[in-house]
Amino acid sequence: MRVIRHFVPNADGWHLALTQRYARGHLDAGRPPVLIVPGYGMNSFIFGFHPTGVALTDHIARAGFEVWTTDLRGQGHSVPISVDPGRSPRLEDLAMIDLPAAIDGVLERTRTHADHLIVVGASLGGTLMLAYAALAARHKISAMVTLGSPLRWVKVHPLVRVAFASPALAGLLPIKGTRKIAGAALPLLTKRAPKLVSMYLNTELTDTTRSAEMVETVEDPSRALNKEIARWIKAKDLTLRHTNVTDAAARLDLPLMVVAAHGDGVVPLETAIFPYGHLPSRNKELVIAGDTSTPLAHADLFVSRESEARVFAPLTDWLTRL
Repeated sequence: MRVIRHFVPNADGWHLALTQRYARGHLDAGRPPVLIVPGYGMNSFIFGFHPTGVALTDHIARAGFEVWTTDLRGQGHSVPISVDPGRSPRLEDLAMIDLPAAIDGVLERTRTHADHLIVVGASLGGTLMLAYAALAARHKISAMVTLGSPLRWVKVHPLVRVAFASPALAGLLPIKGTRKIAGAALPLLTKRAPKLVSMYLNTELTDTTRSAEMVETVEDPSRALNKEIARWIKAKDLTLRHTNVTDAAARLDLPLMVVAAHGDGVVPLETAIFPYGHLPSRNKELVIAGDTSTPLAHADLFVSRESEARVFAPLTDWLTRL
């Protein structure tokens, strides 16, 4: 697998990290590249990692696609150039500045012949993708995939509702050292109190012996984003640029795949499947990963023993049929 790191300016004080992957001898330059966008409190590391099997990026690349991952501002390997790195990003910054900059960066550097690309949005990354496609006057997205992504909060897990009950409190204090805390707590919780992490990770489906590597994808939460998410959950619909994103997305007629985890506590099933029924896409597909006997949680979409068969394979199959 060929892996190349790039950096692209976002014209707002950051150089965003892009990672390009393709399988030597398998790349089909006639297919559009695939860009995977991470969600909240995470970076792109997890897309190229799997504790027991083939990672999402490699699974798609082996089917002949050029696969890209990005870190938006404040994530992973992206670096501040002319701004205070402590300044909290807003959802609008991520959706309307960083994402189009990453898309342009991919299309300027791709080995394919494409002038549009496919975006796969993980969790909040899917929301950013939908918001950008719905609000931009023009965009270069040819198809969209959401992986456990909220658009309208049809259902909210009780713990999430409590955590974001007050926008003022949610945005009050920064949280630092999250990765270190997660690295120390995850092995203990998965062994002694698996129910405490069950809304995010099903320990019966995911091998956590490599948890020290898994937590490399964890980023510190943002005060500003905490506050915005709290307002969004309270209102059910997200508003950016004085526009209801859910209403604007109702006009998107792009090929769409929606993937939802049956046992997801972060973005419950009812919320994750909402875009499938809401968007008027003529080419769309719904995948519910897991069932009552095999309840995949949020992170299980990427790192469980079931992820390759229940998520990566149907996703790649749909991409090849576009």
